[in-house]
Amino acid sequence: MTALKDHIVRRIGAEGPLGVDQYMAEALAHPELGYYMTGDPLGRAGDFVTAPEVSQMFGELIGLWCAHVWTQMDRPPLVHLVELGPGRGTLMADALRAAAGVEGFLSAAEAHLVEISPALQKRQRRSLKVLAVPVSWHQRFAEVPDAPLLVIANEFLDALPIRQFVRLGEDGADGWAERCVGLDDAGEGLAWVDRDGASPTDLPPALADAPEGALIEVSPQRSKIAAELAAAIAARGGGALLIDYGHMISAPGDTLQAVKGHRYHDVLADPGAADVTAHVDFAAIAAAAMQAGARVSGPLTQGAFLTALGIEARAAQLRDGATPRQAGEILEGLKRLIAPAEMGNLFKVMALSNSRQPAPEGFAT
Repeated sequence: MTALKDHIVRRIGAEGPLGVDQYMAEALAHPELGYYMTGDPLGRAGDFVTAPEVSQMFGELIGLWCAHVWTQMDRPPLVHLVELGPGRGTLMADALRAAAGVEGFLSAAEAHLVEISPALQKRQRRSLKVLAVPVSWHQRFAEVPDAPLLVIANEFLDALPIRQFVRLGEDGADGWAERCVGLDDAGEGLAWVDRDGASPTDLPPALADAPEGALIEVSPQRSKIAAELAAAIAARGGGALLIDYGHMISAPGDTLQAVKGHRYHDVLADPGAADVTAHVDFAAIAAAAMQAGARVSGPLTQGAFLTALGIEARAAQLRDGATPRQAGEILEGLKRLIAPAEMGNLFKVMALSNSRQPAPEGFAT
């Protein structure tokens, strides 16, 4: 039993079963034992690989997208380039290197990284120490100072806690039970339990009408950050790119998963030693953002978005003069990012922008 698992077992023994959101918060963000607090989970030696680690093209195109939105904002003299959950800092480094080609952007930009992990902050400082822009770190988006915004959130929303509910019937509030983490029969391990009498609120019709036996997922924390981003962009100007795996339309289904060593893992087996995430409901994110006053564009598949931004032309440019081995790696990265059977269809992209600005690049109007 991991130290964190022992802590969770003792907490459940004292307080009763934990909601999935409470369990995820412990597993990922416990101040001393949480998954993101104790090391670097990225790369071949870690548990998973994100798009910025697949190819430099990903961050480059996002950087150019941000610079283009800045020009649509009439080039304000100060703009805060914010990344939520910046990993190793690879995306930010690639984005700023590409955006440097847009005259005046680097002089206006200040980088702000929202990161709770001390271990990843250290890695980011190494990656970004040569940047030609000021860099600041924050625990929460609300700490970013007031200014026009360009926000990047790549594989950030999926790690925010969710709650799960099971439909027991069709008779209103008494027809739901909350899926929770409790103790097994021996009282020593973790097990799934359903707690009657707990009902989700503010459900979209597609989930409110779920049939008996269906499991649904909601995430107040995701909706809250979407509303915060949207309200800030509506007030200050700018845009945000939200990139994650998930579904475009709200639908029932259990998407909670754990990954360890690049393989799927039992969600309850090793809290603190495996990544725990769930698919993003982009329809719920869009509803929260629109209600807070931002324009919502998309979602599109990642493949469609990157293709619209010209990733194939960029790949051809990089291959020109490359060695055969390098050319093969460039094509492999391109395939992984945009092929439907790879990341191209699973990952979606949504943009939030100020309604007074032109529609953002890459989204059909």
